Amino acid sequence: MAHLNDNFFKLKAGYLFPEIGRRVKAFCEANPTAAPRVIRCGIGDVTEALPPAVITALHQAVDEMAARATFKGYGPEQGYDWLRQTIAEHDFRRRGIDIADDEIFVSDGSKCDCGNILDILGAKNKLGISDPVYPVYVDTNVMAGHTGEANEAGRYGKITYLPCTAANGFMPAPPAKPLDVVYLCSPNNPTGAAATRAQLEAWVQYALAHKTLLLFDAAYEAYITDPALPHSIYEIPGARDCAIEFRSFSKNGGFTGLRCAFTVVPQLLLAQTKSDEFKPLHPLWLRRSTTKFNGVSYIVQRAAAALYSPEGQAQVRSLVAHYLGNAQVLREGAKRAGLKAFGGVNAPYIWVRTPKGVTSWQAFDKILQEANVVITPGSGFGSKGEGFFRISAFNSRANAEEVARRLPELKW
Repeated sequence: MAHLNDNFFKLKAGYLFPEIGRRVKAFCEANPTAAPRVIRCGIGDVTEALPPAVITALHQAVDEMAARATFKGYGPEQGYDWLRQTIAEHDFRRRGIDIADDEIFVSDGSKCDCGNILDILGAKNKLGISDPVYPVYVDTNVMAGHTGEANEAGRYGKITYLPCTAANGFMPAPPAKPLDVVYLCSPNNPTGAAATRAQLEAWVQYALAHKTLLLFDAAYEAYITDPALPHSIYEIPGARDCAIEFRSFSKNGGFTGLRCAFTVVPQLLLAQTKSDEFKPLHPLWLRRSTTKFNGVSYIVQRAAAALYSPEGQAQVRSLVAHYLGNAQVLREGAKRAGLKAFGGVNAPYIWVRTPKGVTSWQAFDKILQEANVVITPGSGFGSKGEGFFRISAFNSRANAEEVARRLPELKW
């Protein structure tokens, strides 16, 4: 008799975005005349074509695969040396951050790595997770058996929820009690808030004092326009001794369908064994990668490297500017609708407070039914997300302008 992983039964609901898709599908089937008007600003998926530099690199790599002399089979699971060196040099060393090539691990997505990292972490860790937050952080810990059961509010035992509110700028402060593992995301999904240097310094000081491991998700760092804001946790002295950083090419290079990302694991980063020894995480992540992952395809890695060329960098800046322009349009549209809007400045998300007495899912249904616009209910990101909704700026400019026109027409 096969036995199931009963931890899956602790999950309180389906993953947020499939539920949104189900509701939108039901609405379109019930309202076929409205279906063509539906504009999707829910899931954070890019809409614009891949940069020309990437297309050129893809074609060249395909041609290489067509000839025996240049054909590539299995590559190194942690990524080709030339891509790891390019990443380490451009994203870190040129900014004065000491990251070695072999501390870069190329993968097929930061979402995957945020979950896969649990393979090398124990089940006894006291977890700290922001609320609201990207659902993957919580759900993967539930699946791995690292949490207790959920209460009626949907909060899981063994997790310390770190509130992100308007009062703290949607960026949590370190708690008074020690935690073993803490997830941080900046710029934040869903709130669009970006951590200041002082905020990250406080977290690094906390982590060093308590031997806490910080899991820092920087998937949206390309959207930081304020020069005073850090792009990497490793800009903070001491972070190499307490943090793992996750990065992605999805939102800067449009790789949501191409799939490429990377995770930084410093060589000397340590964690505790059950026998109270301190061991480095780097060799464990290397072993996990080489055992359970065959690596990102050669073609895709060549495409990722093209993003670092002068042409690729200019095209990335253009893509980011396009989506940030959408964010400004959408933020202004929400304000004209009389709604309080946050984010959308150093991130591609606008975090909007619902009118008094309106729940997040009620706002979702009303905006879908009356404005034919798909947003993401804030409660899907955690209990502190109730009373908010997220608007994604990943769209065409015409769609962003149309959504900004429709929102003020709603009668709350």
